[in-house]
Amino acid sequence: MRKLAVTAVIAIVALATAAVAFGGGDGTGPAESAKARKNIVKTAAGDPRFDTLVSLVKQAGLAKTLSGKGPFTVFAPTDKAFKKVPADTLEALGADKEALKRVLLYHGVSGRYPAARVVKKESLKSLAGPRLTVRVKGDTVRVGGAKVIDPDIKASNGIVHAINGVLIPPE
Repeated sequence: MRKLAVTAVIAIVALATAAVAFGGGDGTGPAESAKARKNIVKTAAGDPRFDTLVSLVKQAGLAKTLSGKGPFTVFAPTDKAFKKVPADTLEALGADKEALKRVLLYHGVSGRYPAARVVKKESLKSLAGPRLTVRVKGDTVRVGGAKVIDPDIKASNGIVHAINGVLIPPE
């Protein structure tokens, strides 16, 4: 069950791409509350910035898990972040479903961590197991080395934070 939750978190990270839809809102308007009723996967799938992530989550078999109860927090790489990854690395991940799941799960944590809570942490345990370091310098927040570019995208089963990099778990 815990392995499934970790897998779901990774999928959530991949699908937590709805940051644009929620960026800048106070979470109280009708459009935001309607969007918050969508789970992480549906939220990410509705945002074109996360097409690559959503595709990989589906390929890894994590969509159903990440659509589950949660709550999860996903640090979701944008399509621009995936373009920074060498093509051969993405191809290798696509050929190794378990490795792909591990990478995706490394982008998620169990629990609901809005930005105000993330910045109070030194690290967070990823769904893949290894911890993600949290660094705050001025207004910049980095998780696992990637910059949070669009925080607090709300979903019915958690929170998505858009990031500018793809996180690779340690061996």
